[in-house]
Amino acid sequence: MYIGSHVSIRGGYLGAAKTAYALGGTAFQYFPKNPRSLAVKSFDRRDAEACARFCERNGLLSIAHTPYPTNIATADAQLRQATKRSLINDLEIADACGSVGIVVHFGHYKGPDVLQGYKTMILLLNEVLERWDGNALLLLENLSGEKGRMGVTLEEQVQIRKLADRPDKIGFCFDTCHAFASGLWTGENWDELKARGDELGYFEHVKAVHLNDSLFPAGSFRDRHANVGKGCIGAENIRRFLRSPFIERVPVVLETPATAAYTHQDEVRYVRKLVNE
Repeated sequence: MYIGSHVSIRGGYLGAAKTAYALGGTAFQYFPKNPRSLAVKSFDRRDAEACARFCERNGLLSIAHTPYPTNIATADAQLRQATKRSLINDLEIADACGSVGIVVHFGHYKGPDVLQGYKTMILLLNEVLERWDGNALLLLENLSGEKGRMGVTLEEQVQIRKLADRPDKIGFCFDTCHAFASGLWTGENWDELKARGDELGYFEHVKAVHLNDSLFPAGSFRDRHANVGKGCIGAENIRRFLRSPFIERVPVVLETPATAAYTHQDEVRYVRKLVNE
């Protein structure tokens, strides 16, 4: 299993890969630039390419996560332009780093016509991907429902991908806490959810996983992460999830709390033990 955690790029992209490797990871996630801004970053391509070579030599898979202000369903014209430029920039950085793709939250739309929100998303995705010919994918992430009910179902993810002009450039990132918080996954219904996802063609396009337990119960619509096995999802339900065949081929990334007493290195070790027991 390719497993690791979110790491900082304070020491550059190569530094991030080395940090992930030192933590015992075989996967990692990073912000390609300032996570609180959509400003385009002029990045060090040599550093990014060195990251790609290091990952290839050491068997690491990586994903990038778009900045927090990214909203692909926004109706604000100025913000849409900034979002498009930022996404192209993120794709360029991720591609140079050899990453699988960039994780993008499913959009949230403020308005009475939810259908218009979906149309807005598809139009923006088309405008971005018609300008993109690299290998890095745009990975839509399911949402918790905390900011609204868009993006909480597998059907939405699949339909957006199908209706886009370049579905070959779009994959999915499955977030376990978001799925649990939204009520999509109750912890007990994994077999049923997996079967439905397979029927829809969802899981064949899952290219990354965010592995997070949840501080709150299923259906709470509250996105608060807990360490694996220490939240409301629980160790046994996460073990069942991690034994799904598609997990073997994708980066599985922790976005969980880390302290001096319980580091991500400790948690990576625990997850591997959980799966192998």
